[in-house]
Amino acid sequence: MAVRAYWKGSLKLSLVSCPVLLYPASTSAEKTRFHMINKETGNRLKQQMVDAETGDVVESDQKGRGSAHSRARRATHRPSKEAHRSAARARKAN
Repeated sequence: MAVRAYWKGSLKLSLVSCPVLLYPASTSAEKTRFHMINKETGNRLKQQMVDAETGDVVESDQKGRGSAHSRARRATHRPSKEAHRSAARARKAN
């Protein structure tokens, strides 16, 4: 991918105007990435997600985002879709 200028403009020096293009100092291909390694063996370490309560390993397709608020809301009882439909029919009948 071609590097694009962040900013384009001109700089006026006395009677002369010079075009100026501002480019990033590095590209994403040049970024340095650091890995966690085992000091004794020099091998790369991997992170593993574990369920806090059960201690079971969680696969990447099972991961999601949430908050304590959404967890509490999930724990409360919610009526089924059929219960919702029958309640709506009962309201219509009255």
